[in-house]
Amino acid sequence: MKNLPIEDLIERARILTEAMPYINAFRGAVVVIKYGGHAMIDEDLKRTVIQDIVLMELVGMKPVVVHGGGPEITALMKKLNLQPKFVEGQRVTDAETLEVAEMVLAGKLNGEIVNSINQTGGRAVGLSGKDGGLILASKLGAGEDGTADIGFVGEVESVHPRIISILTENQFIPVIAPIGVDRNGQTYNINADSVAGAIAIALKSAKLILLTDVKGIYRDPKDESSIMPTIYTGEVEGLIEKGVITGGMIPKTRGCVEAIRKGVGKTHILDGRVPHSLLLELFTDRGIGTQIIP
Repeated sequence: MKNLPIEDLIERARILTEAMPYINAFRGAVVVIKYGGHAMIDEDLKRTVIQDIVLMELVGMKPVVVHGGGPEITALMKKLNLQPKFVEGQRVTDAETLEVAEMVLAGKLNGEIVNSINQTGGRAVGLSGKDGGLILASKLGAGEDGTADIGFVGEVESVHPRIISILTENQFIPVIAPIGVDRNGQTYNINADSVAGAIAIALKSAKLILLTDVKGIYRDPKDESSIMPTIYTGEVEGLIEKGVITGGMIPKTRGCVEAIRKGVGKTHILDGRVPHSLLLELFTDRGIGTQIIP
């Protein structure tokens, strides 16, 4: 630091000054972050995401983290000689697969993220949807209308966020594994994007941020320079019909629209492969990725 040229120090000061109005605007705001994709695998990206989350809390925001873990579940299944199966992108989850999923999500990965936040200067607490009755789930699809029965895959029926609020009001960072339970005590594995959206709605969060492995939404899916910085909720279905929004981005964008219509301030789809993508979106004039707004 002492050997840096004065120009570099001035640039750092300018960056801090640029961030000031955003820090002021978001002080006390709840921000739900869906943490997944390459940012959970690459060690350097892991570090920058964790640093961003800790800094958010230090400047007065209330980050809430919901994490995925699909690749890690698949890797452990293969080690155990269990063959992963998917139907339309959804993991077929029998009793053995569910046991592995809960072990990876609520055990290994959740603990690793909590530990990383704590080692970086934050105070994190790990949760799954079972804790404090956080997520009431029900079976997804259940074979209705000819859809395949894919086992113990659930959807969020309701969220009871009191335990999250208790933690954030006391400067803890909740880290949530996407596991829920139904009224009969049956455990379900739930899509992490869906859990993040449902929690954001329950908390009436200022922002819902989805970290992905793409730059955002492209007007021309074949041209990465055609990124759309802003999409309004009323445009989404038309963009789906035109083939602009396709594949796995369809449920993400529809989830963002639902979140906004139910009280979330703004939603963002960010490229988690970019170091410090959260800070770039939250605290700079330019921002990155695609925001979906009312």
